[in-house]
Amino acid sequence: MIAMLLREEISLLLFGLALLAIYGLEFILLISYIVVWIRRGSWKNIRLTKFDITLHVLAVAGMLCVLYGYFIEPYRIEVNEITIHTAKLRQAGFRIVQISDLHCDTRPHNEERAVQIISQLKPDIVVVTGDYLNSERARPRLEAMLRRLEAPLGKFAIRGSFEVRGRFDPDIIEGTGFRWLEHDTVAVSKGDEAINISGLSLDQPQAYRALLQGAGMDRFHVFLFHTPDLIEDIRGLGVDLYLCGHTHGGQVALPVYGALVTLSKFGKRYESGRYDVEGMLLYVNRGLGLEPRPAPQVRFCSRPEIALFDIVPE
Repeated sequence: MIAMLLREEISLLLFGLALLAIYGLEFILLISYIVVWIRRGSWKNIRLTKFDITLHVLAVAGMLCVLYGYFIEPYRIEVNEITIHTAKLRQAGFRIVQISDLHCDTRPHNEERAVQIISQLKPDIVVVTGDYLNSERARPRLEAMLRRLEAPLGKFAIRGSFEVRGRFDPDIIEGTGFRWLEHDTVAVSKGDEAINISGLSLDQPQAYRALLQGAGMDRFHVFLFHTPDLIEDIRGLGVDLYLCGHTHGGQVALPVYGALVTLSKFGKRYESGRYDVEGMLLYVNRGLGLEPRPAPQVRFCSRPEIALFDIVPE
């Protein structure tokens, strides 16, 4: 894990140095233009080289990316739909909506839009995989959002990094219809068929074996944990679908390269989206919110998301 964190720190450092170089040189060029204008009284004596033009284009493009990342992308919720065929179901299908990393803050963000989208998806089950609040002042808005989400077969939540650090009241979902799964497995039934949903709090990662070994192998099994860090430990324990968040998809990602930071022990190996891991489906949700300040309040190439899973007979 130390090696992964070091790699992310190096990536951030290189990215920061690149920005510093571009805007430092841009500043120097602009000062030189002003000096020429003062000395000669005209802009006509300024000659642009190919290097100058390239630098100006990069500087302007960077500013446009920042504006897009601040004003537009954080509000462009993407719905990702995945259909899972399983021999563990004969007739019934289960529709699960996953949201994660809400990070409700002092200002409204995606709460209202998320409720509207999820209402249209008509899930049987809604799960939230941790990190609910950035500010205690946003708690009424969080509670109102969670209360309005409808799921006839159940609403389940697990604790993420912000909850286990004790930053907020541990009962933040009380009265919303959600049930904590801290070290629990529940059977969710539709007619004569059922699936298992297990949840584990982030501060109990070592308890995964005791939790999963008692759940049985005959039912389709959904496992909820805040990070992807247990995916390679739970192989062979009967999990079919592992749902998590935490990484935000980097929150800022670069084209081709992807996430700069994930804060996962696996680094970029499971940074966001779908992964097939030895018969299990891992899904790493990019979340709906933003890390609290002083983290940049932007998203770039990492849109907020709602994930939809249709689990149907094979």
